[in-house]
Amino acid sequence: MFANSLYFVTSAEMTPDGIVSEIRINGEHAIFEGHFPGAPVTPGVVQLQIVKELLEAHLGSKLVMKSMRSGKFLEVLNPRENPNLRINIKYKRSEVFEVVASGEDNGKVFFKMQASYL
Repeated sequence: MFANSLYFVTSAEMTPDGIVSEIRINGEHAIFEGHFPGAPVTPGVVQLQIVKELLEAHLGSKLVMKSMRSGKFLEVLNPRENPNLRINIKYKRSEVFEVVASGEDNGKVFFKMQASYL
């Protein structure tokens, strides 16, 4: 789990179809020592994990990714240059949670994803 070590939630609000969370990434976290020294990059899989953790916290239950329809990493997320990130998560519940999420800051979109969770 990365909450309260790699990132900190600074605000969260409910929307009619999901949640919007503002987070602050800790650019000094140990993960960046290997990815990459002197030029930290937040790995795409970590960005996906943050979405999952935020959704789990909101729903109050653990989730498992069933499938991922799309995942696009559009910009390099350097936590020292862009420590603040707005995570938009929209979801619908049927047999699974259908999730569409993105991460952005100041008009720059870092990632977009669509996935199903159990």
